[in-house]
Amino acid sequence: MTLLADKTAVVTGGAQGIGLAIAQAFVKEGAKVVLGDLNLEAAEAAAKELGGPGTARAVRCDVTNPGDVDTLLSTAVEAFGSLDVMVNNAGITRDATMRTMTEEQFDQVIEVHLKGTWNGTRKAAAIMREQKSGSIVNISSLSGKVGMVGQTNYSAAKAGIVGLSKAAAKEMAHHGVRVNAIQPGLIRSAMTEAMPQKAWDQKMAEIPMARPGEVEEVASVALFLASGLSSYMTGTVLEVTGGRFM
Repeated sequence: MTLLADKTAVVTGGAQGIGLAIAQAFVKEGAKVVLGDLNLEAAEAAAKELGGPGTARAVRCDVTNPGDVDTLLSTAVEAFGSLDVMVNNAGITRDATMRTMTEEQFDQVIEVHLKGTWNGTRKAAAIMREQKSGSIVNISSLSGKVGMVGQTNYSAAKAGIVGLSKAAAKEMAHHGVRVNAIQPGLIRSAMTEAMPQKAWDQKMAEIPMARPGEVEEVASVALFLASGLSSYMTGTVLEVTGGRFM
């Protein structure tokens, strides 16, 4: 028996990185998935790789646009019959020190991460409450716990996702809908591997397990929160950090 048999999941930012790894883990466990991403071409290629129209669909989605999120979720319900899991993963970075960061850079990151997660959470919850079941998984970051230099925008947004998730969890618990968050640490990806070597080495020195995480290691925690294995968990924040800043 697979963990997500007969379930439908939506993953924002699903065309690559952590989002794609989550979608792959879900499909392996029996789920149908809908990938939302700004890059439709990449999302379509990922959906094809996941098994094509019978298993995975792709939708162009700007998570800051409520109409786009509506379209994304309705695609899941129309194509596969339900919405059982929502993963709010889409994100961007606009790193700069507070002295040099522009107002636009601040607003962009807050809009995509925090408002985007709010849009995904509230709209998925509206569908799930009618079913009396569902799991929402919001991707925060270790930056939302400790604050990172050059990330006043990103750290604020990722901390906000924790508060949003806990508040939503309290609102939705009696409707049978669970809301949890994940805080990844240093995860190996195209973005992190483009860091200057000095920054990479500094972060590595802070990790007791002495290695970066892999996207699959975040995906397996998302699978746990999406599935019945975590049936008595809501409003929790799980750190996937190798012990960094514990």
